[in-house]
Amino acid sequence: MRTVTRHKRETSCTTCKMRSEQVFCGLPEKALRAFESMKIAVTYPKGTLLHAEGEDPRGVFIICKGRVKLFVSSSDGKVLILRVVEPGEVLGLSSAISGKPYAFSAEAIDSCEANFVDREDFLRFLQQNDDARFRVLEQLSDRCARTRRDIRSLYLSDSAAEKLARLLLDCHGCRENEKLIKIALTHDEIAQAIDSSRETVTRLFAELQKQHIVEVLRHKGSTLVIRDRSRLRQMAGERS
Repeated sequence: MRTVTRHKRETSCTTCKMRSEQVFCGLPEKALRAFESMKIAVTYPKGTLLHAEGEDPRGVFIICKGRVKLFVSSSDGKVLILRVVEPGEVLGLSSAISGKPYAFSAEAIDSCEANFVDREDFLRFLQQNDDARFRVLEQLSDRCARTRRDIRSLYLSDSAAEKLARLLLDCHGCRENEKLIKIALTHDEIAQAIDSSRETVTRLFAELQKQHIVEVLRHKGSTLVIRDRSRLRQMAGERS
């Protein structure tokens, strides 16, 4: 059972300081006001399921604050983490449009704030807003491309080290001009994301530090410093 808090925030989407250029955050003012009239602001405590794999779609979730992990699980309890969703992203798009059950589960890693929009209201909103439809098509296209890349990385990579390097390079904030990255996952969860074991992940991080490729800032929680990006990219199988 989900324990959530529904509330009205002091600021609207049009004045929100966390507003980004992703999907609905960057809509024109008229469309954004229409979206504002439909949404329900919800707070999800850490560890709460926003939706479960196999559930009928209830609507879409726009993450405003906090992070959410997407995962699938097998009948024997094995878990595979697909990725971590950051603020500004939308969950449940394809299921809301197709009417098919959610293909994965979504769980709050931190205490999260999200805007929820009921499926029927969302479909009506898309029918009435060309800008919103175009942005949804863009996001679905991007996700298809990302899924193909992730499948290739997971099943065609030769080693756990290569998979870990790719995961680190894909982390939020890991851009070419930035060295500090925030890891949202524990070692157990990283193991689930690269289809390996916790012991292997711990050993690989130790090797990366020994080779001065990354540095773990333990006094800052799960923060890494990328010391040698070129070597990390080589580990990931990327060309220079």
